[in-house]
Amino acid sequence: MTENLHKRAQELSAKALIEGLQPAEEAWLREHRAACAECAKEVAVLQEALGALRSVAVLVPRDLASRTQFRVRLRAQEISKAAGGSHVLWIITAASWLLGVFSAPLVWKLFAWAGGNFGVPKLAVEAGFVLWWTVPALVAVSVVLHRRVMTTGAKGI
Repeated sequence: MTENLHKRAQELSAKALIEGLQPAEEAWLREHRAACAECAKEVAVLQEALGALRSVAVLVPRDLASRTQFRVRLRAQEISKAAGGSHVLWIITAASWLLGVFSAPLVWKLFAWAGGNFGVPKLAVEAGFVLWWTVPALVAVSVVLHRRVMTTGAKGI
């Protein structure tokens, strides 16, 4: 039975140092230490050891944080390159261009038909046709640039 009490006292002592105790646990531990010289001595030794550890000076280079951030960025770039994301982007871009080339005559006929039936001026039809192809590309470029700024913009942090 006393072994269980000592074990509980050890666990509560460790918990007190790490995360704190509830008032009831703290009161029990105080009473146990007052009655048990062995547990009181163990706590004193533990506190002395922690005090010694806290007093040890650790020299850290001033630029440790910036060097660590640099290494993390390099590793992120390595992982990004290894993922092969640029190959997929090139394949999708090529497929988009091919679809654009082959579907351009059909889209032009659709715009010409809409312009003729709704009385839209020829310049507006031509501008609409050009925008039909450029707006998606501009959106894609802006998304890629935004992602690049967000990933490389973190360097200053």
